[in-house]
Amino acid sequence: MAYPSENSAAQQQGAGGRRVFFRRRKSCPLSGKGAPKIDYKDIKLLTRFISERGKMLPSRITSVSARKQRELARAIKRARNLALLAFVVK
Repeated sequence: MAYPSENSAAQQQGAGGRRVFFRRRKSCPLSGKGAPKIDYKDIKLLTRFISERGKMLPSRITSVSARKQRELARAIKRARNLALLAFVVK
């Protein structure tokens, strides 16, 4: 019984014989050196992570890390409660 080698064409292709698409992981824009600090008073920063309808964008779209996504959600909710941000955009 012959097993395909590690560099064979069978392993380079995905299911159905299609080539696998490798996406480079984006780094978190809110962590690292020179990154902006998340603050509920910084409306300009918070609006970058809110959709046109007023919903919070998921981290898979914005590439924000899980920890920073929780901080961001907390800051957006605080800004909404203080009427700095709208809950819904009609």
